[in-house]
Amino acid sequence: MPKNFLISAYETPADAQADAEIEPPPPDRESLRILVIGSRRGVTGTIQNLHRLRFAEVREWSPLMPAPNPGEVMSILTRYILADS
Repeated sequence: MPKNFLISAYETPADAQADAEIEPPPPDRESLRILVIGSRRGVTGTIQNLHRLRFAEVREWSPLMPAPNPGEVMSILTRYILADS
């Protein structure tokens, strides 16, 4: 994993995704959120493909949640990247 993508040191990936309010990132980091929206099969397949590509562990994604459009779900991944100075 590139070293500029780090999971917050003060929470586990599951905790970071489960919280409705996201805590501010450490001072030298900014949060980056990746959102996947689509059918249940499409979203889970994309998460699994990203895992195979070593982009993110499956457990780092939020549980599937209803999306604004009927029949769709969404999942979010939060990463912390080095902030540009």
